[in-house]
Amino acid sequence: MKMRHVRAIAVFGIAVVALTGARGSHGASCGGSSSSGSHSSGSDHSDNDGTTGSSSGGSVSGGSGSSNKAVRDVTIDECKYDEATKNLVARVTIKNDGLLDYDYDVTMKFTGDAGGTAVPATATKTAVAVAAGASQSAELTTPYTGSGDGSEYTKCEVTRASRS
Repeated sequence: MKMRHVRAIAVFGIAVVALTGARGSHGASCGGSSSSGSHSSGSDHSDNDGTTGSSSGGSVSGGSGSSNKAVRDVTIDECKYDEATKNLVARVTIKNDGLLDYDYDVTMKFTGDAGGTAVPATATKTAVAVAAGASQSAELTTPYTGSGDGSEYTKCEVTRASRS
């Protein structure tokens, strides 16, 4: 094989990689993402009242999709039972590092320790407007339906977040 054939094959190979993109072992294709990943952003938080919060997303399809990025934009600041309102409350900060303004929808799950008596509860906050390069605080609440003092709820996590 002549040197010009080798160069032509090398150039062709580089062009194919450039046009299709180097996707590593994620298995994605040009027609859409066929991979799914799990995302967990480490923002465990422990309050004085013993509750902890962690910002983590469940299984999110498409490693580079908008919803996966939205989960990473949410940080849990506080997770507690509010005695005055009889609500489970999560205070979050949403940070938009993008170049566009977004409205965020966030779903929070309140749970207890393994083997505890806490029945999982959810709260959703929609249309939280966050300007490009800015942060916005939000509060997600859901009524406490237990019969105790709320201490069985020790953890909260972001189960879903999206932006549009």
